[in-house]
Amino acid sequence: MTAPRTEASSIDLRSLYRIRSDVLAGRSPEHEPRAVVRASWDRTRTLGLTPDGVPPEPPVAPDVVEAERAASALRPMVDQLSDLLRAAVNSAGMLLAITSADARILWRAGSGVLRRYADDLGMVPGATWAEGNVGTNAIGTALVEGTPVGIHAAEHYAEDHLPWSCAAAPVRDPLSGDQIGVVDLSYRSPNVNPLALPHVVMAAQLAEAQLRQRYHDNADRLRTYAAPMLARLGGPALAVTRDGICAAAVGTEPPARIELPRDVEPGALWLPSLGNVVAEPVPDGWLLRLADDGSDHEPTTRVRLDLTRSPSVVEVTGPSGSWNHTLSPRHSEILLSLVRNPNGRSASELAEDLFGGPGRTVTVRAEMSRLRRTLGGVLSAMPYRVSEMVDVEVELPDDPEALIPGSAAPIVVSTRADLAAELSEPDGRPRVGRHRAY
Repeated sequence: MTAPRTEASSIDLRSLYRIRSDVLAGRSPEHEPRAVVRASWDRTRTLGLTPDGVPPEPPVAPDVVEAERAASALRPMVDQLSDLLRAAVNSAGMLLAITSADARILWRAGSGVLRRYADDLGMVPGATWAEGNVGTNAIGTALVEGTPVGIHAAEHYAEDHLPWSCAAAPVRDPLSGDQIGVVDLSYRSPNVNPLALPHVVMAAQLAEAQLRQRYHDNADRLRTYAAPMLARLGGPALAVTRDGICAAAVGTEPPARIELPRDVEPGALWLPSLGNVVAEPVPDGWLLRLADDGSDHEPTTRVRLDLTRSPSVVEVTGPSGSWNHTLSPRHSEILLSLVRNPNGRSASELAEDLFGGPGRTVTVRAEMSRLRRTLGGVLSAMPYRVSEMVDVEVELPDDPEALIPGSAAPIVVSTRADLAAELSEPDGRPRVGRHRAY
């Protein structure tokens, strides 16, 4: 991580106010502000913001915040970061904020009094704390500078922010190097708190270490599934995580990382680093068989969804072998909806299928994110659907009531009713069997 930009400490508070007033009025100040502050003020004015203006972008709705939380790479470590900074938050009277890569506040923690002050300031979940929206502040400036930053009192651009001080550190994805969010501590004090900046730097380093470990864990899980499949292959192949990390290889010297298209589909594709390959989905990633040409466009993957068991099981079979995964009841309901709607379902339509109304889209997106991490390329998005390159077979129970026992999801209830109707002819003989292809 780049060395942090230290907070103002050598200039007294009155001087900071005079410097700010002079610079923003176009006068020569008695002392120059810190370079990082002057650069931010200049950017903010260029963007057309005024010190007493209203942020042009208001906070987004709670459902948008929930969706961004579900998609955030920082979500799994929010509790750990909160625990790490709890002493600073509680004893030093600080407010913790964790943001997205575009400076939107997703999580916030602090005392009730401080949260109320923050509410009055507009520093609430869903608010965008970028320089282009609220001016110079630790969150937005740290993202622009790409380094930890402390901003004290009159170093802020907006008038309403002057009673506050803040320190923020960006968190980078250790694989891509991209900034994925910010950890910020804010407080109301005329004095710089020397602990704020070191604490956010430590928190950002912890988050990056956790992300690095997660990449290693994903590769280890993929290696467990893929190693037996690779051993059976006669030609060169690689097992690659969804993030492009090569977990295992046979018959070829793999690059350290492979740039995969955003939406890989099972079957033939061309990759700049490998040429023609045939992709098979495996848990947490892909098995890539190096091909002589790109002519294999037929579906290479079969999926069998066994709903006769409790819990249900999905089995995925490709030319290189097969693997299976035990499903939770919720994931069984989702897959049932997707195979019954081969053209796909939006998040709101899935919410209707699972909960009887469109209002639970945040829960749907979170569950789909978990399911896609496991099934990988079997499922596609926008809309959510089973990949067109996958053949699906569903096994249904003889007794309709045995379909996902205990579920009251509308998609399950309607499927039970359809099964009951199909299983009875006027002469009492069943019209359909337990197997269906989609």
